[in-house]
Amino acid sequence: MRFLVRDRLLGIGEDYWIEDEHGDKVFLVDGKAMRLRDTFELKDRDGHVLVDIHRKMFALRDTMVIERGGEALATVRRKRLSLLRNHFRVTLVDGTELDVSGRILDREFVVEYDGEVLAVISRRWLHVRETYGVDVVREDADPALLIAVTVCVIHLAEKEREHGLGED
Repeated sequence: MRFLVRDRLLGIGEDYWIEDEHGDKVFLVDGKAMRLRDTFELKDRDGHVLVDIHRKMFALRDTMVIERGGEALATVRRKRLSLLRNHFRVTLVDGTELDVSGRILDREFVVEYDGEVLAVISRRWLHVRETYGVDVVREDADPALLIAVTVCVIHLAEKEREHGLGED
């Protein structure tokens, strides 16, 4: 399953559609501007909220939280003790950990579980400017969760760049 994301619209308060490879609108990322913390909602095409994404307020390191139905689903943060600045860790509530690594700001990275690729995020396959693809590799993977992880990682990397802590 491949999804297309218009890159220029990742700001808080801005909404944008994520399309499938056929150009059909599948998910809406709804940025909530009037909130104290960075907040997004990922909705299906009928407007139902699939996941909520927000920045954790009182964390030592920038952390994004993904919730489903008001319950925490995952946290996303830069991996501690990594030699790569382009490495994030996603911790699911059941303790499962996903690794995200690659050139985040260039939109060339992967999401892995235990060494197995779950999703590839890339601009290489696309000819449309300011667009990147999220290719969900595993059939049994949760596309909404992987897109939410992608939104979080890019948002955290962009915040770091704004504060002079950008990628190597």
